Amino acid sequence: MLPFRWFLVALFCACSAAAMARPFPQHTMDWAGLANAIVQRLQLEPGEEVVLVAHPDRFQPIIPHLRYAVMLAGGIDLGVILVPAHPYPESWDPKVVEAGFAASRKRYIEMLEEVEVGIMLPGANPAHPVYSALQALLMDKGGARRTVHFHWTDAYSPSSDDTGLTGVSVLPGHPPPPLHVVDQLYQTAVIDSDDAAIAAQQARFAAALRNATVRVTSPAGTDIRFRVGERDIIQQNGNASAERMRRGAPFLDREVEIPPGAVRVAPLEASVNGVVVYPFSAWNGRTVIDATLHYQAGRIVRTEAAEGLQHLRAELAAAPEKSRAFREFALGFNPLLSVAAANHAWIPYFGYGAGVVRLGIGNNGQLGGDVAGSYFRWRDLLIDATVTVGDTVWVRNGELIR
Repeated sequence: MLPFRWFLVALFCACSAAAMARPFPQHTMDWAGLANAIVQRLQLEPGEEVVLVAHPDRFQPIIPHLRYAVMLAGGIDLGVILVPAHPYPESWDPKVVEAGFAASRKRYIEMLEEVEVGIMLPGANPAHPVYSALQALLMDKGGARRTVHFHWTDAYSPSSDDTGLTGVSVLPGHPPPPLHVVDQLYQTAVIDSDDAAIAAQQARFAAALRNATVRVTSPAGTDIRFRVGERDIIQQNGNASAERMRRGAPFLDREVEIPPGAVRVAPLEASVNGVVVYPFSAWNGRTVIDATLHYQAGRIVRTEAAEGLQHLRAELAAAPEKSRAFREFALGFNPLLSVAAANHAWIPYFGYGAGVVRLGIGNNGQLGGDVAGSYFRWRDLLIDATVTVGDTVWVRNGELIR
């Protein structure tokens, strides 16, 4: 008979082997389904040229499916442009990279001038020359040009993100969601979102915004009012058709988000008055509790916080004075990206979920606003806000009710 201690060792080994035999939770990506859902939204016209922009280490399995879906839809597949992987080797001279990127961007603008469609895969971002070139063409040339992008990772940092969680806001008291959970939720939203229903709801909301005062309140103390007048109202509704672009879509509607969900607008700066409170946020790289911003005619005139006020003030002090202003209001409409869909543990996909409110700060030129400077924040989210347009409540305590 084995001594008891050896029995315990054998039992541990047997349990470990059994545990290793059981795979960790996985989510098998439906690459073909994702590709078809993306290309369907483009509504390609015969002969439209399509280029893919991809990171060499991310989402590679979807590329052949996208290229085939483009051909199946009658488009012309121009292949894939890979962006440089980051971080760069320490031996590289940053000045050489900067000069090389500038030259590449200029040449890409010439090369891609006749290309109607770009598909931007996760990991590609505006710091890359080809992405920046396609943005320049969207802004300067118009017509049927458009791009579609679906983040998964963070498109707005130079290196993107290795974990895939930068579009996720984890709620206090909860751990970050496992990547297979994020993958499953995002894939479902890409494939199953009811674009027509989202578009109809967004259109009604946009029409209501035109001639009414908007009020946003929250239990933490947010109470701010503004008007949008004739400003561009960005409606990320999944429609990436050439027909929509020819009707004169503004720049940010030409960069079509998939999955869809948000309405975004830069309010008339002089109309923005009141208080915004972010219960949990990061400023100057540090946590701030109840960051409170007081606005008068769109400008930040006073700041307060329950904890970390010095970090809030340090970040704003480092920003250009002209950027210390209200940037944008955004409201999410996609039920498949809601906080409820994430079991009230995290906020999916940059706040595109139904009932989520974004109240940003800083430069809003791309939205059609007048706030200049190099500083902006656009990811501060409220999940328990009430949004009233005129006399009509659209969102009550974080729930989209109309």
